[in-house]
Amino acid sequence: MEIIKKQLAEARDLLDTFLSNEMIIRHIKSAGDLMFQTVSQGNKIIACGNGGSMSDAMHFAEEMTGRFRNDREALPAVAISDPAHITCVANDYGFQFIFSRYIDALGKDGDVLLAISTSGNSKNIIEAAKAAREKGMKIIALTGKDGGKLSGYSDIEIRAPQSLFSDRTQEIHIKVIHILIDYIERHL
Repeated sequence: MEIIKKQLAEARDLLDTFLSNEMIIRHIKSAGDLMFQTVSQGNKIIACGNGGSMSDAMHFAEEMTGRFRNDREALPAVAISDPAHITCVANDYGFQFIFSRYIDALGKDGDVLLAISTSGNSKNIIEAAKAAREKGMKIIALTGKDGGKLSGYSDIEIRAPQSLFSDRTQEIHIKVIHILIDYIERHL
């Protein structure tokens, strides 16, 4: 019982730290505004991440194209998660290009990249940000730790508070994702 309470208290404390940072709250609002503007203008949001962050990217895209809390039109979002694409590019070009090749093919000026990396240093996420920048896309990054290299490529960075473990960072990221989707829905 005590270990369960300790885990919940640790998650609560990190969320309290996150909530007390007014700059982060402004970054979330800015990201919501940018995403709303993007989909309102007929452009799309492309999301990517590795491991649990890929699951978060997929979760974001399915809530946008499907339904979150309210019935509404489907919104243009996609997660780079096609195993055929990923294994093809990884085999032919290298794992660090699995996301950037997708952006090369489908990204365009006016789109947004939602780049998710708990460390901010995943090579394939950095390559995705570089490709997005070349296309004229805006980049919203969900990061942790010190933001890593991804911080320097981001138009808007939403960084989870410092934590010893990536699962705590991912818990913050999924809350931010839900807030962003709700924010977009409320502004439709």
